[in-house]
Amino acid sequence: MQFLIFALTYPFIWLFSRLPMRILYIKSDIFFFLLYYIIGYRKKVVFENLKLAFPNKSDEELKTLSKKFFRHLMDLFMESVKAFSISEKQILKRYKYKNPELINELTKKGKSIALVGAHQANWEWSISLPLVLDIDVYGAYTKLNNKYFEKAVRDSREKFGINGYKTSDTVKGMKKNFDEKKQGLYVLLSDQSPQIHKTFYWRDFFNVKVPVHTGAEMLSKKFDLAVVNYVTRKVKRGYYETEFQLITETPKEFDNYNITDKYINLTEQNIKKQPALYLWSHKRFKHKDKVPAEFL
Repeated sequence: MQFLIFALTYPFIWLFSRLPMRILYIKSDIFFFLLYYIIGYRKKVVFENLKLAFPNKSDEELKTLSKKFFRHLMDLFMESVKAFSISEKQILKRYKYKNPELINELTKKGKSIALVGAHQANWEWSISLPLVLDIDVYGAYTKLNNKYFEKAVRDSREKFGINGYKTSDTVKGMKKNFDEKKQGLYVLLSDQSPQIHKTFYWRDFFNVKVPVHTGAEMLSKKFDLAVVNYVTRKVKRGYYETEFQLITETPKEFDNYNITDKYINLTEQNIKKQPALYLWSHKRFKHKDKVPAEFL
């Protein structure tokens, strides 16, 4: 059954991805109309998230911001499909890196790197990282139930040189490289809510107390990784620029959670510059009423 589903759907996804970007954006506009005005997908979630994050904005301003978000979300969907067939030349033209020398200088110093980031703008095209960096790049992924789609998606994400590994194998993979004295850059998107029972730290995010992931900080201290944030901004439709922001080269010198605080502060600042490009459709504030007493 898995193969049948794959055989019936994947050829259409592949052919769809071969369409020119201008055609995909026309389809994006159509899907936006259906999603926002007809289906109403997660409109309430997005509006409530925005209202919590920007309490000083009027309802009309929030509705405008919400529409911009959904337009971008449909563009992102089309760009994710395009990733299956996008060429090296195309992706380097549309997804530029402002300062790859920051990473490459750390590499020359012999450092391995935890590259932290948020679900902002377009993170799917960061599969092009190995094209501009002088270090092996590792990216965690959540395994799909359909093994045929799993292989197709993994092949797509690894085609420019990223080494993919299951999220559950992250620590094991880092330890192996560490023991073998092999440098690596590890992409760790760290902005979504952790499970409550796995939460060690709560803090303000847009003035709302939320649980936050601390895995990147823990791993950076364990394996002495430099910590670098990356933020992607939309220049215009279909064109992005990514900037690397150094958090620290010496993680062991920081008190617990200070690195996490620096990352969250940077993420907030970056979101405020282009608020419609953040992934507001996930329930980032869903645990706001479950804050443990010691973090109030």
